[in-house]
Amino acid sequence: MALIKAEHVRKSYSLDKTRLIAVRDVSLEIQAGERVCLMGPSGSGKSTLLNIIGCVDKATEGEVFVDGEDANKLSDARLSDFRNRTMGFVFQNFNLIPVLSVYQNVEYPLLLQRMGREERKDRVNDLLAKVGLADFGKRSPERLSGGQRQRVAIARALVTKPKLVIADEPTASLDHATGRSIMELMVEMNGSEGSTLVFATHDPAVAEFAERIVSMIDGQVVEDRRMS
Repeated sequence: MALIKAEHVRKSYSLDKTRLIAVRDVSLEIQAGERVCLMGPSGSGKSTLLNIIGCVDKATEGEVFVDGEDANKLSDARLSDFRNRTMGFVFQNFNLIPVLSVYQNVEYPLLLQRMGREERKDRVNDLLAKVGLADFGKRSPERLSGGQRQRVAIARALVTKPKLVIADEPTASLDHATGRSIMELMVEMNGSEGSTLVFATHDPAVAEFAERIVSMIDGQVVEDRRMS
């Protein structure tokens, strides 16, 4: 069974008296363990589709199943719990909590799961070591470089051992060399942790890290190809 199954998904918004269509009749399946890139220019609908896949937004029409759950039928409370237990998120602007330390930022999703202290400690320290930040746990995110902040975000995304990792333009705020190192780390973690990775980008250099590229224009999938 596919981890993600979207059938005839459509997303539209009302703006004044105008109806804007962001996603147009998209059907897509993503298998467990895949590394998939949603690629397209600004306004192509890739981020909107990513948000729907990540259960951050709901489709206007169509069906979206994630790990067997019908996302459109879950209440907001159940959706929140489902996201926390099934998914990890990496954003282009890091979205770290500035008043928390690096350790506390990574620990936060585990607190929401009410995990015991010792298990939390083991999980957080393990992930910080894997992303090369074992000695940075007590630091404030504001004292880190952009690349280091994104590494913290990756550790936070993976600390719950999610089945699905969603990354929206994860290198957009980084220079080329740092962005490449971040993508190499995400690919490495995709392999070692076994999570499915779905990320959106407009950058062909970033898309090269995918096993499969789903290209979008004007809210539609125009190409779906596997990388050789």
